[in-house]
Amino acid sequence: MRLTSKGRYAVRAILDLTFNSNGRPVRLQEISERQNISLHYLEQLFRRLRKGSVVKSVRGPGGGYVLSRAMDEISVKDVLLSVGENINPAKDLIGSGDLKSDTVEFVLTKNYFENLGSIMQEYLTTTSVGDLVRKARGIQDIPGEATSGAETGFDVPSVGTDAPAATQDLS
Repeated sequence: MRLTSKGRYAVRAILDLTFNSNGRPVRLQEISERQNISLHYLEQLFRRLRKGSVVKSVRGPGGGYVLSRAMDEISVKDVLLSVGENINPAKDLIGSGDLKSDTVEFVLTKNYFENLGSIMQEYLTTTSVGDLVRKARGIQDIPGEATSGAETGFDVPSVGTDAPAATQDLS
């Protein structure tokens, strides 16, 4: 799996949208300015995110984008697949006719990366946008953050060990 800027920017943009919506649509121009991502690029990403049912657009004055479902119902996998990221590290291991695919080494390698792919799929599926938002709110002040969990509709947990440190950097 090679996570490209497309996937990283999509996750960052969805998190920005979630942090800054406060129940209202968020304009892509605002996300572009806060995240320093090209507006044109965001428009392309959000077109795909809308087709993938991650966001929906709101037209008219005060329009923009909102999440299409509750933040706990949108997984990181949903976001990545919507923008066309390849999240399967074993995708290219099928082999061609030129490769000798009946060797022990080939089979062991193929099985290993298929297992790795299953673990990664599970992790991306079970990590929701809501999980990332709560984790961030537990470790730093977020712009527009409510002062208590009751105001946001969920309790803000303390920093836990539910995710490896390497997955916290989405930039």
